[in-house]
Amino acid sequence: MTGRDLRLLPKAHLHLHFTGSMAPATVRDMAQRHGIRVPSHLTEAGQRFDTGDERGWFRFQRAYDAARACVRGEPDLRRIVREAALADGAEGSVWLELQVDPTSYAPFVGGLTPALEIILDEAAAVSRTPGAASVAIMVAASRMRHPLEARTLARLAARYAGSGPGTVVAFGLSNDERRGVTEEFAPAFAIARRAGLALAPHAGELLGPAAVEETVAAIRPDRLGHGVRAVEDPRVLETVVEDAVALEVCPGSNVALGVFDAPGDVPLRTLYAAGAMIALGADDPLIFGSRLVDQYVAARAIHGFADAELAELARMSVRAARAPTEVARAAYDGIDAWLAIPPAS
Repeated sequence: MTGRDLRLLPKAHLHLHFTGSMAPATVRDMAQRHGIRVPSHLTEAGQRFDTGDERGWFRFQRAYDAARACVRGEPDLRRIVREAALADGAEGSVWLELQVDPTSYAPFVGGLTPALEIILDEAAAVSRTPGAASVAIMVAASRMRHPLEARTLARLAARYAGSGPGTVVAFGLSNDERRGVTEEFAPAFAIARRAGLALAPHAGELLGPAAVEETVAAIRPDRLGHGVRAVEDPRVLETVVEDAVALEVCPGSNVALGVFDAPGDVPLRTLYAAGAMIALGADDPLIFGSRLVDQYVAARAIHGFADAELAELARMSVRAARAPTEVARAAYDGIDAWLAIPPAS
């Protein structure tokens, strides 16, 4: 199926992990400079990890940790932010909420606060660069660590809460959703809510609709990282739609992680038809080998989305974002202008 150039379609990107945003060449360069041996699988696109058993997720996490170990200091942190913004901007992203847990980088720059401040400073700087996406930050805690650590990160995020590039606009909860007790992280999200941050925990990828329902009840999120398996229970999906909880759907990573067997099995059409607010995301391009525009290409080529529907997906991504009014307004105007372009034959 052909149509308008999807790289020209203005869109917001709400599900991109900091380390996972890197290009393989960046990892190789950092590894060489720091004398770190990099597993070859970090340069192999389109991997598959069967998350039906613990070994699959372990292999994915090991790859992610190997890449993260190459990030050593301020220049590396700044490079990741800048390259993510420029790469996203080249694909039509006008707004990027880059997700980061500063805990891993804190030892190399003197603590959590310096790590986050470096990232925010570079986000503000690159957002002024022509062709780059405007970048804000989602601070994300890990389900693999104690909920008290999540509260520490929530307080840190609250100190830098804002509404524009170079600020913290959201608070998340990532890593293996089969670990930890969701309700125990609710106090951290309460801190973030009081600071006006968007609440966007992961749920409904490795676990089914019960995990979605539990997360919605315990945290009252604005968005869910993934949430795609809500389709397995019509009642849960109806709740998500009625509560206007946006879903950060990442089709490429869903298949690569073994959540679905094939791209056509990702229930993007079902979610769209049910009225769910969808924000397509790339998750970890470094490991899964597909970027944001690839998700729109798949929506067109595999799920049969027409250009008007792709434009609506882009609008939903902007509505679900915490972008400033002027950024959102320009994005909507750009989407309308994109639709006015005669489609390629």
